[in-house]
Amino acid sequence: MCPSRRNFKVCPVRVKKKTDMRQSPITSLLSTLRAILPRGQHWLDRQRKGKRKLIDFACKRLQVRSIADLGGVWGVDGEYTFYTMETHRIEKAFLVDITFTETLMERKEKYPGLKIISGNFGDAGVARQIEEVDAVILFDVLLHQVNPDWDDILETYASRTKSFLIFNPQFSASNRTVRLLDLGEDEYFKNIPHTKDEEPYKTVFEKMYEIHPRPHYRQQRIYRDIHDIWQWGIVDDDLIAKMKSLGFSMRYFRNHGRFNNLVNFENHAFAFSKR
Repeated sequence: MCPSRRNFKVCPVRVKKKTDMRQSPITSLLSTLRAILPRGQHWLDRQRKGKRKLIDFACKRLQVRSIADLGGVWGVDGEYTFYTMETHRIEKAFLVDITFTETLMERKEKYPGLKIISGNFGDAGVARQIEEVDAVILFDVLLHQVNPDWDDILETYASRTKSFLIFNPQFSASNRTVRLLDLGEDEYFKNIPHTKDEEPYKTVFEKMYEIHPRPHYRQQRIYRDIHDIWQWGIVDDDLIAKMKSLGFSMRYFRNHGRFNNLVNFENHAFAFSKR
């Protein structure tokens, strides 16, 4: 029996058969090839193109005209907010993150329909600042969300949007979603793209339940609950089931292959819309 945390079980990592997403045989074969072929740094290009294709689908097929890009600054300087606004007829946009770069703020001046919101998008006060939008964008952020957890984030924003656009490294080595830290230190570092010598990973296991000193955590957080590290191995079945429980159906799915060189994580793109 696996010990449970909330509704997610922490189980030994076991390779399982991939979930059938009702793909055609050709699509399924292409997805499998993308997942196993070596790719060096080309995986980053695939990831970038995959996110843009997801946005294009939503704007053209789901009639998205307003967006909220949650956590869309770190590492990309709001790239996908700006892409959406430049490429499609976006009337209103919100970009939410804890920190903002000078480059982003300078570029923002050209987009009067863009509102910048500073804060953790998991905070209720931050969520209340976002008006109802056609689509909430969650790119590479769900796996980091703890307290509130990734599924709580979806619940928070379900009443504020008609669609979710999700691009996330999805876990393929378990039947259930796992809290990666609960796998133990050795298994944890086998399953993430970071080493024990990197910050902030070098002290996570040693100081697991101590308060993290970083000032941008407005509420006190223990090391175990910081957003800077990989937290979840989310499986497709759990994500789809959660969205279904919130009244959303899957309108789009693509497998964009492995995340970096990780054997147990693949980049999956989803669009969900209210039924």
